[in-house]
Amino acid sequence: MSSPTGPASGLPVRMPRPRQPGRHRRPEPLAAPEGAPALVLAVPGTPGAATRSLAEEVVSIARSELPGLDARIGYLDGDDAEFATLQTVLAHTTQERTARYEQAVAAGVEAKAPEGPVAVVVPLLAGPDSALLRQVRQAVMDSRVAADLTDALGPHPLLAEALHVRLSEAGLARADRARLFTVATAADGIILASVGGEEAVQAAGITGMLLAARLAVPVMAAALDQEGSIASVAEQLRGSGSQQLALAPYLIGPEIDSALIEDAANEAGCSAAEPLGAYPAIGKLALAKYTTALGIAPQQPQGTPAR
Repeated sequence: MSSPTGPASGLPVRMPRPRQPGRHRRPEPLAAPEGAPALVLAVPGTPGAATRSLAEEVVSIARSELPGLDARIGYLDGDDAEFATLQTVLAHTTQERTARYEQAVAAGVEAKAPEGPVAVVVPLLAGPDSALLRQVRQAVMDSRVAADLTDALGPHPLLAEALHVRLSEAGLARADRARLFTVATAADGIILASVGGEEAVQAAGITGMLLAARLAVPVMAAALDQEGSIASVAEQLRGSGSQQLALAPYLIGPEIDSALIEDAANEAGCSAAEPLGAYPAIGKLALAKYTTALGIAPQQPQGTPAR
């Protein structure tokens, strides 16, 4: 039984934990600065229900990582009726920002006049695709809105992690190569399939090296949009001793017709994993591009090291 001065004798006393000083202190949570530009996710490809769901999941992840974030979705090939185009989203963002300022002034509230970029546009692309990036850049220019445009999301260790997970989900790689079990269908050579020509292949190759370190098997990048590229890489891998290949799409999904992935896998005579999709790393990387553009990033998101 407790007394006015504390618990009865013999009962444990819960004491508050002291604050940890120095580098062991938990960092203060980051929040979006007041009046910060919107993060506008530029989504390529033909929009549809699946694309909408994926994009919404990506911005949901970004919002969960940065409370107060104004995150929006603009489609490169939208119709404005159901899928708002990037130009329309940027225009609305500008109008809303101006309206908030005018309402504050009308209400007698001291407010700072809007300045700087209205939005930071982040292309939903794993790697550099010059044709799609030109389309995004043109849409931003056509909107006549002050907006910053970031690079594609990769290369990055988190994308190697995501590729590893997608391969393991398809039974084409061990989830953890340190554990003492085998996967009968595990590949001993990976074709990393990108889009965007030679520049995209080179960028994918950087992530491919990180994936190779995780899987301890050779990984070579190839282009889905270059005739003969997939077959050539498959031949090189088999020539170097790989017998069981797998195709890993270095894609988020909307930027290409999914039938091309199936065709490429048939061409290489192997199975394919799913595209990266709304893997949590995609939302984190989109946010990292945004915060870096604004200079408010505490650090880049880190991937899980190879085991």
